[in-house]
Amino acid sequence: MARMRALPVTVAAVAACAVLAAGCGEVTHPKPEAAPPAPAPVKAGCTYRAGWQALANRIHADVYCPGWLPDPLIAQIGSQNNNINVVSADRSYLESFIWQDTDGPGMDALHVNLRGYPGRTTIPMCQAFDGKGMTPCFADPDGKLTENGIHATLYTVNQDADAWHLLYLWHHDGSLYTISEHLAPPLDYQKLMAYLKREVGALVLIHPAE
Repeated sequence: MARMRALPVTVAAVAACAVLAAGCGEVTHPKPEAAPPAPAPVKAGCTYRAGWQALANRIHADVYCPGWLPDPLIAQIGSQNNNINVVSADRSYLESFIWQDTDGPGMDALHVNLRGYPGRTTIPMCQAFDGKGMTPCFADPDGKLTENGIHATLYTVNQDADAWHLLYLWHHDGSLYTISEHLAPPLDYQKLMAYLKREVGALVLIHPAE
């Protein structure tokens, strides 16, 4: 049984979690009995490279540009669906991309986060949901993925803007990186895992300009 955080959220709730660095609830979700079908191959390419290159130059470290995100998300920094674009004093960054169906009767949403922690390999700490003390931002490792030259670990209990998400974490050149996606309609667990695999497989490494 993989412990997950998974409930529909509004854009405002996601932003609030990011600002307050607070986690959210935890529920139990079964793993699928069969592995998800292999996603269609994606040719790695960074369509909106200029923004990611500027980010790499700003933090003087490598960043990962998403070569594929689920429609209608686009991986353009500064676009309408890029609801969080933050670089902290330690040069760590969070790029968040979100879409929510505001026309239908449900609460369908797609939300993908990418993080990087230049020069850091340990998992950072976040404020606990109850406000009492600190807790690891990413916890409960539950599986591995090797894709696109990336050897990642799946984390199922996450905090801050990654609450309610499944998250892959890996290391590159002495730094820690993550990509996560929200478990909420229209995605179920199986489809979300397939999406994450495809997203990791399409990441493009961007080096800072000299």
